[in-house]
Amino acid sequence: MDIYAATTEYVSNTPITKSWPEFQSIFTHIATCRPKHWQLPVKSCLAVGGIDEQAIPAVAAIACAQIGIILLDDMLDHDPRGQHHRLGHGKAANLGATFQIASLEAILRTDTPVIKKLDVLHSTNQMLLSVAVGQDMDIQVPTDETAYWRVVENKSASFFGTALFLGALLGGASEKITNDVKRFGKLYGEMIQIHDDLNDAMTEPAGPDWIQRRAPLPILFAQIVDHPARKRFLELCANIAQPDTLEEAQQILIQCGAVSYCVDQLLHRHQAIQKILENAQLVNQQILNELANEIVNPVWNIFNVLGIQPVSPLPTRLD
Repeated sequence: MDIYAATTEYVSNTPITKSWPEFQSIFTHIATCRPKHWQLPVKSCLAVGGIDEQAIPAVAAIACAQIGIILLDDMLDHDPRGQHHRLGHGKAANLGATFQIASLEAILRTDTPVIKKLDVLHSTNQMLLSVAVGQDMDIQVPTDETAYWRVVENKSASFFGTALFLGALLGGASEKITNDVKRFGKLYGEMIQIHDDLNDAMTEPAGPDWIQRRAPLPILFAQIVDHPARKRFLELCANIAQPDTLEEAQQILIQCGAVSYCVDQLLHRHQAIQKILENAQLVNQQILNELANEIVNPVWNIFNVLGIQPVSPLPTRLD
């Protein structure tokens, strides 16, 4: 089954938005890119013994929610890649809100029992509220570890936890199993955030986080942990657009332990996920196990090449 085609068809038949060409074109265009995260409700649905068709309303809800969140986030973050540069701020804001509302409408249109439908609806609405709170925290730019993890909990952990929870719920899983899947999803969301933070901090040219002086995890580490190059790193951050500045700053991220710390955080969460999967009574545990392994496999590969054995237990805080 092509979940992207099925989801596009499901969303395209939503009342009101079906006659809104711009809404339809944005959704259809993004669907053709086959976003990986849209598969999450299907994966959790299959993991608990359901079939992929059962998860389509959840995929539609998560897809619409994600599009709406990104449209609004990009404006708030002044992201140069945001659609508001093409659409204009007003239209992008309106579409962002519409897509989030459409995520709830996607659930209301399901033919599942009312009690289950309300549970799915409540969870999705709570996620949207949580992400909004997290975005408000994020635009204030967290300056310490506690504030950083609060943002992650409200945004990434909430979104991914809900995406997997919805699939398990529509797949007919029990309350205990759906809760286990949601716990898995929250940790998975944290892993995704750490992975994205590392990637954004170490790629070239300097991305929005560097340019706008934001603080993803590796940059936050280098800014607040006491290390010999801390003063120099802060100077580089203030002049990141200068030639060779980014390369020197990235080298400091490696030398001061920021990259290693992020890897440690990934592995901690992977360990916790393994414990959840060991105790969860899933029909197909391997589906979720592979999902988590996709994020940490590059780390294991580097360890194998270098002949390094990870140390356990690993540090859990910047201090």
